[in-house]
Amino acid sequence: MFDIRKIQEKIIYESVKAESDAEVADEVVFGKNPAENEENDCNWVTSAMQRLESKFELEDIKRIRMNCQCGYGMDEKLTLVKELMAAAINIEEFAKAEKAKDAGLFCKDGELFLQFQFCPCPMLAEVEKLETNTWCQCTTGYSKVLFERAFACDVDVELLKSIKMGDNVCLMKITLHDPIWQ
Repeated sequence: MFDIRKIQEKIIYESVKAESDAEVADEVVFGKNPAENEENDCNWVTSAMQRLESKFELEDIKRIRMNCQCGYGMDEKLTLVKELMAAAINIEEFAKAEKAKDAGLFCKDGELFLQFQFCPCPMLAEVEKLETNTWCQCTTGYSKVLFERAFACDVDVELLKSIKMGDNVCLMKITLHDPIWQ
């Protein structure tokens, strides 16, 4: 069985290190005194994000967290998106498919959205509420990678709602820049 916490620690460490250095990455992921600070997953998520937020500006934080996506289940989701693309001639038709709706995709006023009725992050299972959307930015990174691979174009993803921040759904706007239909 895989340890999602260890995976997240490694991914966050590497993402922070790429933006700064190993010392800052250690402090963000493990705190100033790691031996004295054994945190459960819930507390670790909150404190690691507070440490990240204290070290970086908002845009840097978003970029760091978007680079933290784990890629779990990416191949299956990519297969689904490509299947939906093959059966559609435009974004509206793509999002109308039953499988698209089942996956949380929908189109409104020509724009693509992805919605979850539950928080998809296993690290947040015990977290009741987040104060900021910093942790959730890894999901926007995951969606960015997924749709860029599928549509072979640049993609912007904006987090509009988060269940763990008190919203009734998780909602992202997916903006495709010159998508290639297959």
